[in-house]
Formats: sequence, structure tokens, C-alpha cells
Amino acid sequence: MPWTARCRVAERQYNPHGILRKNYDLEKRKYIIGGFIVIIAAIFLVRLFDLQINDEKYKRSADSNAFLKKTVYPSRGLIYDRNGELVVFNQPAYDVMLIPRDVQPFDTLDFCATLNITKEQFDKRITDMKDRRLNPGYSSYTPQRLITQLSAQDYGRLQEKLYRFPGFFIQKRILRQYKHPTAANVLGNIREVSGDDIKRDDYYSPGDYTGDLGIEKSYESHLRGVKGVEILIRDARGRIQGRYEDGANDVEPISGRDLRLSLDIKLQQYAESLMVGKRGAVVAIEPATGEVLCMVSMPNYDPTLLVGRQRGENYRKLVNDDSWPLFDRALMGAYPPGSTFKPTQGLIFLQEGIIDLSTAYPCSHGYINGGLRVGCHAHGSPLPLKPALQTSCNAFFCWGFKAMIDRRSKYGSSAKAFEIWKNHLVSMGYGYKLGIDLPSESRGFIPNAKFYDKFYSEGHWSANTIISVSIGQGEILATPLQIANLGATIANRGWFVTPHVVKEIQDTVMDAEILKRRYPTVESHHYADVAEGMRMAVTGGTCRRAAIPGIEVCGKTGTAQNPHGKDHSAFMGFAPYQDPKIAVAVYVENGGWGATYGVPIGSLVMEKYLTGTIAPERKYMEEQMMNSSIFYATPKKK
Repeated sequence: MPWTARCRVAERQYNPHGILRKNYDLEKRKYIIGGFIVIIAAIFLVRLFDLQINDEKYKRSADSNAFLKKTVYPSRGLIYDRNGELVVFNQPAYDVMLIPRDVQPFDTLDFCATLNITKEQFDKRITDMKDRRLNPGYSSYTPQRLITQLSAQDYGRLQEKLYRFPGFFIQKRILRQYKHPTAANVLGNIREVSGDDIKRDDYYSPGDYTGDLGIEKSYESHLRGVKGVEILIRDARGRIQGRYEDGANDVEPISGRDLRLSLDIKLQQYAESLMVGKRGAVVAIEPATGEVLCMVSMPNYDPTLLVGRQRGENYRKLVNDDSWPLFDRALMGAYPPGSTFKPTQGLIFLQEGIIDLSTAYPCSHGYINGGLRVGCHAHGSPLPLKPALQTSCNAFFCWGFKAMIDRRSKYGSSAKAFEIWKNHLVSMGYGYKLGIDLPSESRGFIPNAKFYDKFYSEGHWSANTIISVSIGQGEILATPLQIANLGATIANRGWFVTPHVVKEIQDTVMDAEILKRRYPTVESHHYADVAEGMRMAVTGGTCRRAAIPGIEVCGKTGTAQNPHGKDHSAFMGFAPYQDPKIAVAVYVENGGWGATYGVPIGSLVMEKYLTGTIAPERKYMEEQMMNSSIFYATPKKK
């Protein structure tokens, strides 16, 4: 800039009296610079706060120099049967732990020999421990698990030599033990937590155990208890000097709550003995309470197989077993219910006014309508409802179903009639989960009108098109639990309580919702008529083998057609006829006629529960069921 121009600029900066004018550009720059300084200072303060307060790395480092915090695991709740017999209890287990930063040079070969492992196995365990993909919670400042579930012998040897291995210590844990090799599908087991378990629940840490299947899973929050903490103090060299402040800051663990099951473990064992060599399920319910007395799924397995260091290998064998022992057929098996479904049809027809007790339908060895024929067996004809239940007449229930679904004068269309039919069944506990307090319950299957509209196209189906559903075939699927619940509902003459397997929880009030009575949409007085028909089936019909001396039994056979092989054998019943104490469902895959396996097994289970023994004249039946086999389990091919 020329000298004259600079002079003019200088002149503008002064007023006529020679006073310096304010430079607003410099003023703004001052605020900008100050703002930057404030921002940088704030960043430093936030980072310091994060390091000192939020980031526990340095805190752990400092604490670990002076303290060792050991988790103290609570005793897991015990499990008893309905009569107070101990079923599941605890046994001690020992894990080898280490704090990596505290480990000093030691004799690795001596350590491996003490624990009966190889040097290669030891090195792999150390490598896996430090791999954050396998062990996301790894920190050199916190205890890490090296070996799980030492045997008593290995624990004793290591305890004697532990002083030679600085940085290592033994962590006591709790494992489950089972008094009887029975009810594995109900009791479940425990397993080591996964990464997902830890993310879902901050109670867990790597190496912890959680319930897996059955009661152990569904009541995990009650059974597991609350962990405690033991704080030990170190000297300057990191050696443990004892408990910090004599344990004043320790936190005692709180034991898990004990459970009392509704199961009768002796009845469970007995029912399982009758089902040996068979695939299927037995479910028994106390009608007045909804308490499950036994729940058998066969083939089963010994629950002790899933305890200890061999759990993984044993689990793999069970998964690869062709008989599917891990599949809970009582809860998850969705089967065609066959003729055990017929009482629901009688109830619906009565409720909808399709029939009364005098309405009779013909049966010339089956249902014949146009070119459609559904077979039946020889018996009197025509028959009203009660004798139809007594003889398990297919034709009666086919005709009744047709009279309802095709009655457009009342319902407007087959689709609307079918929806009403379906809704009655849902109210009885079919088509949806009943809500038992066990995981993995299946809902079965009851189709709706939209299902058939999609399959056949809307307006192009009628009762004849789907007639097989009226006798529990076709698309109808039900679980043995649902079939047993129908028996309990008829026994109660029109209501049921949600089935459940836990009777009491220590120091806890049971959920009132699960104990409420549930009422289907069929009026209660109709159930009395169906119960009488089921009583007639035992006194002179298809369930004669269910008769028990001195006890009035009601029953309904079921022979469910199986497109993949021999028919399934089923039974549903209850006893006594008045003031019922037990309702039972039995389902034996490929068992043939309902009277072959379903009826005798169901009858024996009822007799055993009600009398504690089997009458001498029925011992032959007991031996026959215990000694008969339908299949032989073989492992799956690899």
C-alpha cells in the first residue's frame, strides 16, 4: 500500500481530537480465540472425567494392587415334589481361576501334571482366554477362568500345591444333582451362560451358569439367588494377607428360593416305566387345581448326563439320537388328536343347538354323503350323542359337523359357521398355547376360515371338503397337554385352571392369574352329558380296558391316522366320575388302536395315583405295557 494511503487509513482511526478509534475486527477475533480456549478446556475436563470416573480400567488397576474381590456364588434353590421328596439338589464344583497380571513364573509341567492335562491343552486354554472374540470380558486385572468343574481328586491335589502357582486360586461353584433319573423334560438342567445371556442380564458374568430347559429355565430368577462378594487384602508384593477389615465390607450371598412341584415323582417314574420302548407322552392333571401330576415324554434321558465336564459330549450324543430324547413330546409334540377330539364336537353341537340329546344320525359303517365316505366300525345305528361317544362313531360327528357348517340359514356362510366352531375350540384350550409354566410349549393347530379360503379359494369349500377335522384328523393338531386339559375340563364339568408344574415358591405368593378358573364358551351343563357318554365308553364301549375295580372311570379312545406309518394310539379320561382327582392323556406313536396302548397305560396311571397299587387281576396288563416295545433307538448317522 502506498505511503499516502496508509496515512489516510491512520487518519480514519483517530477522531479530530486525536483519540484512537475502536477496531471492531480485532474485538471479534478476541471472542473467537476465547471460545476456542473454552472448548479445548471443556474437552480436557470431559476426558479427565471419563478416565477417572467412567473408565474403570485405572480403578481396577489401583484396586487390584490392594484388593482381590472374589465372587461368592449362592446356593441354587432346591426342588421338591408335591409330597416333599427332594428331587434336585446341589453339589460343589471347583473352577481354577487366575488373575493374569498376578501370575509369576511357575513350573507349568508340574501344574499340568497335577490337573491331568497336557502342556498343549494348557497353552490352548490360555490362548482362548486372551482371545477377546471368545472371551469378550477379558482383562488382565480381573479373575479369569482356566479350568471348570474339577473332580474332588484334582481339587485335593491342586489345593496342596496351590502356593507354588502365584496368581491362581480356586473358585467354588454349585452344580446340580438329581435324585432320580427321571422327569428330565420337566426339570431341565443348567448350562454355562452365552454372550447373549450376559448381554440380556447383567447378573451374569463369563463362566456363570443359567437354567436351560424345563423348570430350571422358566424359574431361573427364583432359583439362582443373589451373588455375594468376598474382599481380600494384598501386601505390596500382591500376596493375600486376609479379609479386608475382617470382612466388614463383604456381601453375603442370598440362596435361591426352593420350589415345590406339583409332580408326584413316584407317579412320574411309574408312567415312564409303562412307556419304555415307546415314543409318545403321558400327561396327568389334577382337575380342581390344574396341577400337573406327571408329564412324561418318551424316549427320555437321565438328567445327570447334562451335568459336569462331559455335558457337551453327552449333549451332542442326545442331539444326534434318532429317537429325539431332547424333544418334549408332551409339550411340543403336535399330533392329530383322533377320536379324543370327539367330545369337543359334541359340546359345540349342543351349545349351537345343532343337536339335542335325542338327535340321532345313521352309520352304515361310516359317513356316506354323495361320493364321500368316512369309514367306521360295526355298532348300532342310528345313534344319539351319548352312545356315539360310547362307541366312538365317526359318522355321528361327521353328520353333526355338516349340519353346522352348511347351515347357511343360521350362519350365512360356511366360513362364518366355521369361525364360530373354531372359536369354541380355542376357548377350550386348542390352537394356542395354554400357558403352562414351562418353556417351548407348542400351540398345536386349529385352522380358521381364511386358511381354507386360501387353500380352496373363497366360497369353494364346504363341510364335506374338510369333513375329517370333525373327528380330529385333517389339519387338526393338538399336544398331549391340550388333550389332558380337555379331560380336566370335562371332569370339572365346564372349567379348567391353566396347567402348571410348580405348586409353591419359597417365600413367594404364586401368581394369581395362573390359578384362575377359565371358562370355555360352552355352557357347563353340556359337559355333564359328555361326561356320561365317556362313562358309558368304559362300562360298555371302546374303553372297557380302562375299567378299575371300585373306581368309576370315564374315558375316550383315539386312533389317529398317520400318513407316515402305523396309526397312533391315544386315550383321554378322568376318574372318579364324581369328584374327579385325576385327568389323563396318553399318546403312543405308531401304537395302533387306542385300546392297544393308550387305554391300558392311562388306566394304570389313574389306578396307581388313586390307590397306590395295581389290583392283582390287572397285573398282567401292567407287565404287558412295561415289557412291550414298538421301536429301538439308534444314533443318527454322522
